[in-house]
Amino acid sequence: MQANQSQRAQKELALFDLDHTLLDVDSDYLWGEYIVKHNLVDEAEYRTANQKFYQDYIEGTLDATEYNEFVAQFLSSLPIDRLHELREDYIKSEIEPHIRPKAMEVLCQHIEQGHDVVIISATNDFVVSAIAKRFGIEDSHVLSTPLEIKDERYTGKLTDKPNFQEGKIYHLNKWLDKQQAAGIEFNKTYAYSDSKNDIPLLEWADVAICVSPDDTLHAHALAHRWAVEDWSL
Repeated sequence: MQANQSQRAQKELALFDLDHTLLDVDSDYLWGEYIVKHNLVDEAEYRTANQKFYQDYIEGTLDATEYNEFVAQFLSSLPIDRLHELREDYIKSEIEPHIRPKAMEVLCQHIEQGHDVVIISATNDFVVSAIAKRFGIEDSHVLSTPLEIKDERYTGKLTDKPNFQEGKIYHLNKWLDKQQAAGIEFNKTYAYSDSKNDIPLLEWADVAICVSPDDTLHAHALAHRWAVEDWSL
């Protein structure tokens, strides 16, 4: 047993939330605004619902399954190739201008130090996987809310729990099990987030870094002596 343990790769792991952490916007909300702006959905109906869900998220009362199925309904209306075209334009026009320089700097520092970097977001995998590539992070190191695809088309349903609040720990543990099966263990972990919704994730990590945090997380960070950094500059 001791020999097997010594053969395992010991690494460090850095977990980054996406919205208002790596980005200074909410990518999920902006996707909704993008499809409204391009007349792909009924403006009044979709925007009203999208804004309500976003407010629920801010207040910590979001029904994440209901919200993600709402988002996925539009995805189910178009072929995947067309969705990918729209997504590429959305990322170039709505996301790339909002990548925080400090976020890119810190993420790259972890990579340069040989750490594994994972982007872990409550937003769905359709949006997150493509944005993660702008940071040089491939799908194997992206944890997000999983949407179902059947016969090359989105179904409007999820395949598992939303990657939200405690759901992030659930998906992270599944990912860690795969790493362990591949002979990789982590002897130090970091987590970066702006949101009170990620307190479970920040408590899980060895090192918690609160990035331009909301008021609730800021107070929690001060009480627990967590690092607080301003990446909005």
